[in-house]
Amino acid sequence: MMTLYSGTTDPFSQRCRNVLYEKGMDFQIIDVDMYNKPEDLAVMNPYNQVPVLVERDLILYESNIINEYIDDRFPHPQLMPADPVMRARARLFLFRFEKELFAHLEAIEKGSQKGAEKARTVIRDNLSQIAPVFNKQKHMLGEEFSMLDVAIAPLLWRLDYYDIQMPKQCAPLMKYAERLFSRPAFIESLTPSEKVMRK
Repeated sequence: MMTLYSGTTDPFSQRCRNVLYEKGMDFQIIDVDMYNKPEDLAVMNPYNQVPVLVERDLILYESNIINEYIDDRFPHPQLMPADPVMRARARLFLFRFEKELFAHLEAIEKGSQKGAEKARTVIRDNLSQIAPVFNKQKHMLGEEFSMLDVAIAPLLWRLDYYDIQMPKQCAPLMKYAERLFSRPAFIESLTPSEKVMRK
């Protein structure tokens, strides 16, 4: 059985929980208190961060790596594209999400007020550029739900919590977000602490 060490308010952990629930398999989730981390976390992950996935003698960290492994191990429903070209494009999108969106979360959570404001603006502007895509398609890669949707959902869920105000022209993005939030696996993957992040 897979065991996921997961932060109860950590967006990266939420991605992994979401994939586990999408796959509908047997797994165990161990909630990690980020202010009182267990000593074995630093042994499993040299960066002493969650999420960490343990399966027998395999230990993985970094949410995108964990999720691709789960997707390969349990191919139904498949979340990464089967075609090598589309798969490479999907990985590039995931990389861009990290650089252009998720890299700025730390400044909002732990930075100065000025740094947090700047980070909010960068995230809002980058999300605004994606918004028109959803006038034409249901999900990031077209009609099918994929790993890209899993990756961005925790950020969209936290927009109110992070005080990121989206402009009116982002309505297609917000409708897309509601579609993600209504998926049973997404709802199941939320911790009590995450549920209260959204009004």
